[in-house]
Amino acid sequence: MLNALIPVFTLIIIGGILKYIKFPGEDFWRGSERLTYYLLFPALLFLKLGTTVSAEARLQELLLLLIGLLLIVSVVIIFCGLVFNIHKAAFTSLYQGGIRFNTYVGLAVVDALLGSEGLAIAAVVVGILIPAINLLCIAVFAYAGNGAGNNLRSITKNIFTNPLIIACVLGILWNYLGWGLPDLLVSILELLSATALPLGLLSVGAGMHIYALQKTSGAFFVSSIIKLLIVPGLASMLCVISGQVASVTTVIVVFAALPTASSAYILARELGGDAQSMAAIITGQTLLAMVTMPLVIHYLI
Repeated sequence: MLNALIPVFTLIIIGGILKYIKFPGEDFWRGSERLTYYLLFPALLFLKLGTTVSAEARLQELLLLLIGLLLIVSVVIIFCGLVFNIHKAAFTSLYQGGIRFNTYVGLAVVDALLGSEGLAIAAVVVGILIPAINLLCIAVFAYAGNGAGNNLRSITKNIFTNPLIIACVLGILWNYLGWGLPDLLVSILELLSATALPLGLLSVGAGMHIYALQKTSGAFFVSSIIKLLIVPGLASMLCVISGQVASVTTVIVVFAALPTASSAYILARELGGDAQSMAAIITGQTLLAMVTMPLVIHYLI
C-alpha cells in the first residue's frame, strides 16, 4: 500500500520544490495546470469510461450512496460550524475544506492501487461528485458568502461546462451505446492519459502556498479532522451497509480521504469567501493527507 502512495506524494513534493525554486517558471505552472484540466484529465476520464465495462460500478447504487454521503457530511459540517462558532466567510472555507476533494490525487492513488478497472469506477464517482459538490458549495456561498450573488450565474454555468464532467458524460454515453473507439484514437488517448497523472500531481504540489499556513484558523483544524478522518469513516460505513464490492469500496474510501481541492481557493475568492483561510486549508490538508491517507486506507479498506 505504501508502495502505491509514496510515489504519488513524492511527485506532489517535487512539484512544490520546483515551484519554490521558480523552475521552470511561473508561466509553465499556470500553463500546465490549464493543460491538465482542459485536455489531459478529460482524455483520461473519457478513455476509461468509454472503453472499460465495470460490472462493479452500478450507477444507481453509487448515485444514492454518494449523494447520501454528501448530505450526511453537510450536516456534520453545519453542526461543527455552530459548535465552534464558525460563521459567514469562515464557514464557507470550513464547508469547502470538509467536502471537496482533489481529483488529481484521487485518480493517481486509485490507479496505483487498482489499475485500469479502478480508474473506470473512479471516473463514475468523479462524474457524480463534482457537479453535486459544486452545487452544494454554491448554495453555501449564497447563504454565507459576501457579495456572492453577482457571480452565481457564471459559476453555475462553469459547473456544467466543466471539462471533467463533460468527459465523464461523453464516456458513459459512448460506452452505453457500444460504439467502441478506433485503435488509433485509443493510442492517442492512452498517451495523453499517461501524461495526465504525473503532470497533475506536480501541479498539485506547485499549487501549495506554504506561507498561507501562517493564517491557520479554527476552520482549518475542524475541516481537516472532518475531511481526512470523519468523512472516510462515514464512507466506509455506508459501503458496508450497502454491501459494495471491494473495488468500489476502495475507490469511494480513497476519494473520501482526499484533501480538499485547489479549485476551492478560486471559488472562495470569486464568491466572497475567506480566500486566505482557504489557501491555508488546501495546503495544510495536502500535507496532512500524506500521513492520514496511508492510515485510512490501511484500517478502512
